[in-house]
Amino acid sequence: MTGINGIETVIYGVEDVATCVRYFVDFGLPLIEHNERDALFELEEGSSVILRPLTDAQIEGQKLQGFGVQQVIWGVPSQKYLDRLVTKLRAVTEVKFDVDGTARFFDCDGIACGLRLYNKRDIRGAPDPVNSYGNINRLNVQRKWRLKANPKTIEHIVFQVSNPQASWEWYRDNLDFRLSDIQEGFGVFARAAGTNAHHSIYWLRADLPFPGCDGNTRFNHVNFGVEDLDEVMVGANYMERKGWQKSVWGLGRHRIASSVFLYLPCPAGGDAEYGADSDALDDSWIPRTWNSQFGTMSFMHNLQPWIFDETTWEIKFVEGTTPKGKSSSHD
Repeated sequence: MTGINGIETVIYGVEDVATCVRYFVDFGLPLIEHNERDALFELEEGSSVILRPLTDAQIEGQKLQGFGVQQVIWGVPSQKYLDRLVTKLRAVTEVKFDVDGTARFFDCDGIACGLRLYNKRDIRGAPDPVNSYGNINRLNVQRKWRLKANPKTIEHIVFQVSNPQASWEWYRDNLDFRLSDIQEGFGVFARAAGTNAHHSIYWLRADLPFPGCDGNTRFNHVNFGVEDLDEVMVGANYMERKGWQKSVWGLGRHRIASSVFLYLPCPAGGDAEYGADSDALDDSWIPRTWNSQFGTMSFMHNLQPWIFDETTWEIKFVEGTTPKGKSSSHD
């Protein structure tokens, strides 16, 4: 596949670097460097998480408010493709180069971004086989035991923005992103062209009536990929034993992307999410528009009041993408 191959680096602006280092070590990220002002974590795929004081992480001119990720560096597999994207970007925004060759720019929401060559490592999981009625895939073998989670990938990032549709169109036109799904009234999921991830970024409406949505452009969360549901819950239990705040929603599975989720409040800003078992897409995928509540979850441990009643099953192909002979909704 040709195109942006994922998130190469996220740079957090935080209030207390030492506390955030302790959090992410407990969360399972491998710590590489740490001094009084900065910390670097590197995941097995080669992606990085950098922690800095907020004043050091912010870029002059950015529109992001609050603590959390202040800069996103997207990975590209070749200089040829990086040059192609820079040419497109220069038609709509200023692009500057660092001495290491990283191209820096602001996206349409005033979020500081970059493009950098990224030799992303191929990570292959080995989840335990699953037994079911009359279908034995694990005979005289126990499931593996874990002490804590060990995320190996950065799967996606989420920002709260004023107009998710406009954000998606900007990334489509200037960074070759692909539309994955639309959560009606909530936001838009999009995939970087060089990945099979269901989504690399999600834009959530900033004015939704939820805590933390105040109409401003803000960081929401990063999803860190683990192997399976068991690792999600081992990680959650380990974090609780270490004294970190529990998830409000608890363990769940989204209908959009089919992914297992668990969001943990993070002292670095927003949430840190354990994620597993998400859908994989390529360019033959047909994007859907989902009823927002129906798409949020197929199950959730701590059912939220705003989604307490079972919601209408309503899924439609995005206009202009429906193939002949296929139904576009179920009511």
